[in-house]
Amino acid sequence: MTKKLQEGAKVKAGKLLLVEDDPALSELLEYRFSNEGYDVRTTADGDDALLLAAEDVPDLVILDWMIEGTSGIEVCRRLRRDKTTAHVPIIMLTAREAEDDRIRGLETGADDYLTKPFSPRELLARVAAVMRRIRPVLAGESIEVGDLTLDPVAHKVMRRGTALKLGPTEYRLLKFFMESPGRVFSRNQLLDGVWGTESDIELRTVDVHIRRLRKALEIEGAKDPVRTVRSAGYSLEAA
Repeated sequence: MTKKLQEGAKVKAGKLLLVEDDPALSELLEYRFSNEGYDVRTTADGDDALLLAAEDVPDLVILDWMIEGTSGIEVCRRLRRDKTTAHVPIIMLTAREAEDDRIRGLETGADDYLTKPFSPRELLARVAAVMRRIRPVLAGESIEVGDLTLDPVAHKVMRRGTALKLGPTEYRLLKFFMESPGRVFSRNQLLDGVWGTESDIELRTVDVHIRRLRKALEIEGAKDPVRTVRSAGYSLEAA
């Protein structure tokens, strides 16, 4: 069962998909987020969550680990593998406190992790922080990370006032990184997010384009913003 809330909200703070099987907690969170101007859709079922995300891509997903149908961790994995939702931030909720579980959730693709019981105010603050980061992307505005500026409308990239020449693949790769600065992406995640899940590109091709991107970002006196994380992948750091 799903429902859409706050159709007539005065201010749209963003579109949220709340996947939580505890009725009391779900009702509380939808009330709190709706009052903050968010457009919220809710479901307690993992399979339903995947359908809802495909029908209308949310700006952010709040995802419980233990839900009906497909598990939260598998929903997270599938959202990350789908090119249309690969960029959507995911905050996982769980009663599992073990460090291995937290690491597993983050490695699967969650952007943040909150252990139950938690304060709704803390979750509101975390969601607001993520929304502030992604809002320029949603509005088609320029994205800035360190000394890099990307204009998604003009398809231009600037660094310290210098226009950079990037190939189409390197541009998409940089944009993917800049939408989640500091986050480490595995080669598989980059392959799915930039080339798409249906591509037949080999993993080593990712490394080739990373090298090309690094070359394109080179300017005198500036350090390489692309960081290699051994046995994990790559991330973009503010230079």
